[in-house]
Amino acid sequence: MSYTAVMAEDATKVVVPQIENLFSSDGYLRDFEKEIRRRYGCFQDLVKQIDENEDGLEKFSRAYQKYGIHRGEDNSIDMFEWAPAAEAIYLRGDFNDWKIEEKYSFKKLDYGKWELHIPPNADGSCPIKHLCRLKLGIRTKSGEVVDRICPWASRVDRPKEVAIYEHVYWDPPQSEIYVPKHPRPFKPDRLRIYESHVGIASWEGKVATYKEFTQNVIPRIADLGYNAIQLMAVMEHAYYASFGYQITSFFAASSRYGSPEDLKELVDVAHSHGIVVLLDVVHSHASKNVVDGLNLFDGSNACFFHDGGRGTHDLWDSRLFNYTEWEVLRFLLSNLRYWIEQYSFDGFRFDGVTSMLYHTHGMGHGFTGHYMEYFGMNTDTESLVYLMLANYMLHSLYPFIITIAEEVSGMPALCRPVEEGGGGFDYRLAMALPDMWIKYLKESSDEDWKMGDIAHTLVNRRYGEKCIAYAESHDQALVGDKSLAFWLMDKEMYTHMSTISEPNHIVDRGIALHKMIRLITIGLGGEGYLNFIGNEWGHPEWLDFPRIGNNESYHYCRRQWNLVDDKLLKYQFLNNFDRDMIHLEQKYGWLSHSQNYVSCKNEGDKVIVFDRADCLVFIFNFHHDKSYTDYKIGVGAPGRYRIVLDSDAEQYGGHKRLNHDTDFFTRDEPWNERPHHAYVYIPSRVAIVLAKMD
Repeated sequence: MSYTAVMAEDATKVVVPQIENLFSSDGYLRDFEKEIRRRYGCFQDLVKQIDENEDGLEKFSRAYQKYGIHRGEDNSIDMFEWAPAAEAIYLRGDFNDWKIEEKYSFKKLDYGKWELHIPPNADGSCPIKHLCRLKLGIRTKSGEVVDRICPWASRVDRPKEVAIYEHVYWDPPQSEIYVPKHPRPFKPDRLRIYESHVGIASWEGKVATYKEFTQNVIPRIADLGYNAIQLMAVMEHAYYASFGYQITSFFAASSRYGSPEDLKELVDVAHSHGIVVLLDVVHSHASKNVVDGLNLFDGSNACFFHDGGRGTHDLWDSRLFNYTEWEVLRFLLSNLRYWIEQYSFDGFRFDGVTSMLYHTHGMGHGFTGHYMEYFGMNTDTESLVYLMLANYMLHSLYPFIITIAEEVSGMPALCRPVEEGGGGFDYRLAMALPDMWIKYLKESSDEDWKMGDIAHTLVNRRYGEKCIAYAESHDQALVGDKSLAFWLMDKEMYTHMSTISEPNHIVDRGIALHKMIRLITIGLGGEGYLNFIGNEWGHPEWLDFPRIGNNESYHYCRRQWNLVDDKLLKYQFLNNFDRDMIHLEQKYGWLSHSQNYVSCKNEGDKVIVFDRADCLVFIFNFHHDKSYTDYKIGVGAPGRYRIVLDSDAEQYGGHKRLNHDTDFFTRDEPWNERPHHAYVYIPSRVAIVLAKMD
C-alpha cells in the first residue's frame, strides 16, 4: 500500500499572500519589505509557470511514476530519461549479456528527453526480471559510450568484488512486497526526536540492518518516550564514511542495510508505536561520483548541476544542483513525494540549508544577526525559492508533513509559512546550543560557567519560529570531536563506570552535569528536542566509520547497547534519567508552550530558575560544592508544588539528598519579577522540576 496525496489535485494551485502577517510578528522586517516581496514574487512566478506548463505542481511532482524504469500491466518495460547533452542512450544488463544493441536504444524526444519501450516476451513474461542488473550506456558528444546509473533507480547495490554501485531492477512478486499494517500517527504538536543511523545501531562491529533496527532499537525508542525517529544516511551513498552526505542515488534506500521492503517495515513498526519517522534528505549537494552518481550523467558538466565554479562546493568536494533547471526541480520535488508515498515517511530534515541559502555557502561568514546579512546580494534567491516551493508543495498535499531545516545563520522567516513570504519550514535546528555546550566543556571548568550566557543562548531564538533544541547530535559524536559524556569523563569511563567500583569525582561530576545539561536544554531551548542514538545514556568514545585511516575498523562504528543493559554499570542511570525526562515532557507538554520566564540567573550562586507550561518550575544549581537550603525562587502560578523530577535521585546515580514527599507552597509576595515565591532545598550540581499539584 502506498500513501498518496490526501488533498485535491489542484490544492497547490492557489497561493494567497499573507505577507502582512509576517510584519506583524516582526516589525523590523518591514525595512526589507521590498526584498521579501521580490522573493515571494519569484516563488509565485515559478508556481504560475508550473501551472501553465505542467498542469499544476501536483502532477509536476509525480514524475517518479514516469521517469526511470517501469513495468506495464502487460509486462512490457518503459523507460524515460532526461539527458540533454547525450547523443544516444542504450539499456544494457544481465537481460542481454551487457551488449550495446540498437533494439535497446532510446528514442530521442524534445527538451533533452529520451524514451524506451520493450515489449513483453513472446510468452507474455517481462523481458527484465526482478534483481536484473542494469546500466545506461550514454553516447557523449565525443562519440564515447559511457556507463551510467539511472538517476531514478529505486535499488542500487555494490558487488562484493568491486567498489562501484550498479542498478538492480527492483520488482518483487506481490507476495514479497511489504504492505503497511498500521495507520500513520497523528502529527505531533511537539517533537521529541531520536536521531538514528541504521548502520551503527548494533553493538557488533558490522553494518546493522533495517530489520535489526526494527527489532532491537525501535522498542528502546518507544520505551524512552520519543515520538519521532530521524533516520540519517538512508538515501544511497557509495562512501559509507560520508554519513550519508555524499548521495549517489537519490531514489534508492541504501542496500547495505537491507531491502526496500525492510525499510517499509521499519517505518510501519515505528508507526505502530505512535512514532513518526523523518528522513534526512540531502538536496543541498550531491556526490561527485561519475559512474554510480549524477555527476557528468549525460557527458556534460552541467545537466543536474551548475556548470563552472558555481556547480561545485569546494569544502565538501561535491556538486551543487541548478535549481533554475526545470528538470532538476521535477527531479527533486518528485524525490520528496517518492519517499512519502513509497516508504510512508512523515517528513524531512533538510540538510545543508545554510549552504543553499548563500552564494558563499556560509563559509567564512560569522553571522551576527544583522538583517542586512540575510537580505543582501549574498542570498541565493534560486535556492531559497526551491525550498519555498518544496515546503509549499509538501504542506499543501500532506497535512501530516513535518519539515526541519538544518540552518545555522538564523535566516528570518525561514520557519514561517510560504504564504507569509517565509521559507515554509516547521522547525529549524537550534545549532548554537551544542556549540555552546562543547565550547564550555572544552574551554572552562563548570566553576566558571556563566549562568546568564547559558540562559540567553538557550532562549535566543526568533519569536514565532519553532526550534529543535539539542545538546549534541551526530555532529558532536563524529571522530575529531567528542560526545558530551566523553568530554565530561574521558578515560575515566574505562575504569570507573562500575557500580561496585570506588567513587570517582570525575565520573560523579560527569554524570551530574550530563543530566543537567540535557534537562535545561529540553526545558528552555526550544519547541522540540533531539537526541542522537546512544547519547542518552552517555555512549563512550566517538563515532568513526571504517576507512583507510583506521584500517577499515568497525570498532567505533557501533552502539554498545551491552553497556547500558549491564546493571553493574552506571550507564543505566543516565538512561533512566533520559526516559523519565522525556516521559515528563510527554505528560506536561511544555515544548508546545513557547512562553517561558527565566526568573533567576545568579552568577554567584550558579543557579538558574525558570517556569514553563504554567505549572512547572525548573531549578538548576550548577555550583560545584554549594547546596542551598530555603533558597528563595520566583513562581508564576500560586499553589502547592511537588518534585516530579530530581537529577539527584538514586535511580539516576544521584546522592538521594531530596525528600520527594515534601510540599512546596507559594507565598503571595513577588520575587525576581514573578508574582509569587517559594523556598526550596537545592543541592549542588542538581536539577529539579516542581509541578503544581492543585
